[in-house]
Amino acid sequence: MCDTCGCNITPGNEVLAHRHHEGHDHTAVEVLSSLLDANDHQAVHNRAHFRSHGVLAVNLMSSPGAGKTALLEATIDALGREFRIGVIEGDLETENDAARIRARGVPAVQISTGTACHLDAHMVHEAVHALDLDALDIVFIENVGNLVCPASFDLGQHRNVTLLSVTEGADKPAKYPVMFRASDLVLLTKCDLLELLDDFDPAAALAALRALASEAPLLHTAARRAPALAGWLDWLRTVAAGLRADTPAPQPAVAE
Repeated sequence: MCDTCGCNITPGNEVLAHRHHEGHDHTAVEVLSSLLDANDHQAVHNRAHFRSHGVLAVNLMSSPGAGKTALLEATIDALGREFRIGVIEGDLETENDAARIRARGVPAVQISTGTACHLDAHMVHEAVHALDLDALDIVFIENVGNLVCPASFDLGQHRNVTLLSVTEGADKPAKYPVMFRASDLVLLTKCDLLELLDDFDPAAALAALRALASEAPLLHTAARRAPALAGWLDWLRTVAAGLRADTPAPQPAVAE
């Protein structure tokens, strides 16, 4: 977390930040520690809320332009009859990505973070209450494009998925270890361009990931010209089935 990019204070926690300052001589470190503690507490609540509705929450992270929204569009097209999908979109400004998702007939809530370069659990909490979780099976949270700060904030998701585009360097896992260590799955995106790019080595990307002691699968995908999503779709099915098996059945109401 830094003092220049605006990620210390977000639209979700600014009330808490002001509360910590009022009438107290807090140092910046104490305030940030309090904000992170509050974020983690809210994340636990979010996760319990998702679980109580049997909804799988997946946090998508990547650098800008790695293909998160294109992946979601292709995923909706592929799984729209199999799963009821909702999306929470995070960007500094505009509703462009949410509009793209809604055009697919899927509910999407846009979060505009202003100067904050990541989502936090408080922002997600507000967005969740704009969705009908009883009508959904999976909620994708498309985080702000950034390979640094999003990895430090628990949103209440069940799984973290990081996208690595073949138009980026294969050494990204080595350069941004916190993000890739936090990943339950890494998706190599835009793989239909590999034949045009002789400077990206998928084996080197995998080696950089394994050098972090990460066992996260690295799957090849292509979402646009020649959709290739089988591994990703199967992973989602497996994780969703595991969540359903682990979610207690709702108890029938007892007449009083």
